[in-house]
Amino acid sequence: MTVRRDFQEPARCRPDLVIGREELFAGARGQLASGGSVLLHGPAGIGKSTALRALAEEYGATARTVLRCSATESESHLPFLALADLLGLVLDEVSPRLPAAQRTALESALTGRGESSLQRDGLALRLAVLSALRALAAHGPVLVVADDLQWLDPASAELLGFAARRLEGTPVQLLCAVRTEGQESQEYDRHLRACPPGTLAVRLGPLSRTQVAQLLDHRGHGGLPRSTVREIHRTSGGNPLFALELGRALADSPTPPRPGEPLPVPTSLRALVLSRLDMLSVEARRTLLVASAGARPTLALLHAAGRENAEAECAQAAELGLLATEPDAPAVRFAHPLISAALYAEAPAHERRAAHAALSTAASDPIERARHLALATTGTDPEVAARLAEAAALARDRGAPSVAAQLGLLAARHTPADGTPSPEERRLTAAEDAITAGEVDLARDIAREVLTRATVPADRVRAWIVVIDTAGHTMAEVDAVFPQALADAGDDPRLLALVHYQLAWRALIVEGDFTEAREAAAHAAELAARGQDRRTELLALAFQAQTETLMGHPEAPRTIKRALREPQDPRVAWHHNGAGSARFRWLVMGDQLAEARTTVTALLREVRRRGSVESEVHFLRGLAETELRAGHCGRALDLARDSLRLARDSGIGETASAMLTSLAEASGGDVDRALALAREAVDHAEEDGDQMYLSRALGALGYAQLVAGDPAATVRSLRRVRSLELGLGITDPARGRWQGDLAEALVRIGEPAEAQDVIDVSREHALRLGRESVLAVLDRSEALVRAAQGDLEAALAQLTSAQDRLGKLGYGLEEARAAFALARLRGGVPGPAAYDEAARMFRRCRAVPWLRRVEESRTTPEPPPAPAAPDAPAALTVLAAMERQVAALVMEGATNREIAARLFISVKTVEATLTRVYRKLGIRSRVDIVRLAAGRRAP
Repeated sequence: MTVRRDFQEPARCRPDLVIGREELFAGARGQLASGGSVLLHGPAGIGKSTALRALAEEYGATARTVLRCSATESESHLPFLALADLLGLVLDEVSPRLPAAQRTALESALTGRGESSLQRDGLALRLAVLSALRALAAHGPVLVVADDLQWLDPASAELLGFAARRLEGTPVQLLCAVRTEGQESQEYDRHLRACPPGTLAVRLGPLSRTQVAQLLDHRGHGGLPRSTVREIHRTSGGNPLFALELGRALADSPTPPRPGEPLPVPTSLRALVLSRLDMLSVEARRTLLVASAGARPTLALLHAAGRENAEAECAQAAELGLLATEPDAPAVRFAHPLISAALYAEAPAHERRAAHAALSTAASDPIERARHLALATTGTDPEVAARLAEAAALARDRGAPSVAAQLGLLAARHTPADGTPSPEERRLTAAEDAITAGEVDLARDIAREVLTRATVPADRVRAWIVVIDTAGHTMAEVDAVFPQALADAGDDPRLLALVHYQLAWRALIVEGDFTEAREAAAHAAELAARGQDRRTELLALAFQAQTETLMGHPEAPRTIKRALREPQDPRVAWHHNGAGSARFRWLVMGDQLAEARTTVTALLREVRRRGSVESEVHFLRGLAETELRAGHCGRALDLARDSLRLARDSGIGETASAMLTSLAEASGGDVDRALALAREAVDHAEEDGDQMYLSRALGALGYAQLVAGDPAATVRSLRRVRSLELGLGITDPARGRWQGDLAEALVRIGEPAEAQDVIDVSREHALRLGRESVLAVLDRSEALVRAAQGDLEAALAQLTSAQDRLGKLGYGLEEARAAFALARLRGGVPGPAAYDEAARMFRRCRAVPWLRRVEESRTTPEPPPAPAAPDAPAALTVLAAMERQVAALVMEGATNREIAARLFISVKTVEATLTRVYRKLGIRSRVDIVRLAAGRRAP
């Protein structure tokens, strides 16, 4: 049809229409904005029509005339039908401007009157279409939108191509879509040749698993477990239409597929992919069924499963397009995963069991043999259950916990109610494997199912622990679980140890109380030792060690040694909450970067071998942090992005990974991206009630704001961090390393006294704990304070010393920042050489945002620090900036809670600050502050 209208403002395509297509859309938008044409191509269901509509809606706003056609296969034999769709409604407008012969030919073709044909009226008709488009373009831009070019009737396709090749210099753009098959397909070539010169061809490929999850969520299917979403992605091959149909079928199905079974394939998709199955012989169809039941089917496997004519039958299927032809590859591969799923779903249950029975003896892998045996067996069978449990253990050892979880569920299904282990024990083992694999939704569902039936205390407590574990950093949501778990644990020290270990995490994450967390962990370790549960004892000791490290507690080294003492449990040794992780944290905070890198690299390698997703996310962050400290910003950014990608894919550790990636982006990537990620992390931490990561996320936000050149925002963010850490009981400045950034920003906004207070308090703790790099950074910041106070010579000397020490410690980025600060204090004197050194160091670190700041400083002089604003009576000038602000608000009559809210600090911080104010001013109460102010103001 033809649409012509005057748009008042551009229409915007909905975000869910372009999921996973952002980069492709950017290219298409740029092409259309510059006046060019675009050809979208890809397989059926990949989203071409959706993308076409979104782009047409957006760019139709810039055209006076929009011409549309959408062909169908059933109508492709009707000549000039597409041409009638395009030009039918504007025929009266353009006819008077055409020569008589062209007008007659075009009217005859569009109206069906007469016997117009390309053979008889070829030239006149071709010129008529070209002239019609030019006539429309004379009054304003024309956009031609044509979907499904492969179904265009040949006559219309020829006429449109003829005109398109001759429209150069005319404001006519084509936006078209055509179906093509295969990644390397060149079928679109002839359609591209029929488009205007310079047309951009954009291939739409499959969506990633994360993008499929986003699409399902946008279309109302967001409640599906991640394991199910993963299977939808695999079965659909990333095709959005197929994924949505599968998601809809699952949502409509009263019972989800059982472990080991493929997804239900809706009738709409079965008809789409199985239309050629009826052309297969009965035996060929049975052979394909065996192939669809196998995990990695080959001709040899099919022969071993009794399919004697597998080669000929597979060749027949390949000719029909059901199998992909790969002459040199032994695998039997379906042309699309959906064909395999639909074929399996279409087969009767007894035929499926027969296929699995054949494969249970033909498969060479013991895991595959056990899986097929389970799917070929009905009812409970202790022998089958035992074989499945052995296969699950083997999969676990191979680093395939997801497979182990599926096999464990199959084992539970075939275990008799009075079996040993019981069905519930096997389900819980499967749930724990699912947690390791990052499939927390599946694990939670298993645990809740067990809790509806289990009566044995050990099973119930174990299930409660799974529920708590799957909550992650949203532990506040499962508060009601803890009393029930304690009640089920009774007096059993082993069970109590499990619950108290989780209570330690709750104290840290929900309450933000490091002291309570440390005590709960120590109690859990004691209970576990009494119950001879070495695994829980080691986890509790490692947690206690990490807590003490962050607190700056003197017992931390001794607790780490206890956690590393033999005998060790291999499941704890590599775990992200184990002693190895605690030791890594101690090393990285203690400036032992080389040893920290070696330690975390080994841990990362081991968890990848074991398939532990949460631990992999954690140690990727750890390695990224180590590289960032060492000044390897590019490497850190790559690792951080990998961590964030895996975290979002699995739904585990997203807040922490967003925070770390923000730090990496601000150091070596894109500052705007850093700000967005930091704000995301802050929002998530606040939403989850996660006090521990809220301070880390605010620290990342403050750093990104500093790099972005917004010191006032930096101060607001990092003052909150200071308050939070004081409330949490964190005293080790190496935990977040925000103190130097806050001091620097305070100097920039004219608060050198408060900056010095931050430096003094932090230095005291850094000296006590031997944090050499922190001390050097504090010296760098103190040099800025001295410069602001006019002591430039001392500032330069202190900066030079700090730079040298940071270089020797291996902190490349901090060393470069010191060189940059030196250059700015010297004002570029003597010449640009000082900036050259800073630029060279930042370039070596691949610190792109900092390098950009150096280049800006070369051309724009550094603004002097803002003068301190007198916001209190003269008697208060002896106070630090924060103390002056609190005292001034007391003078205004503000309560401690009101002061805390206005300054973004805690009530405890207000009380501690007032105590220092009383001491410095020689007074005893708030009333004395008010009296002091009144006396100063009296005439």
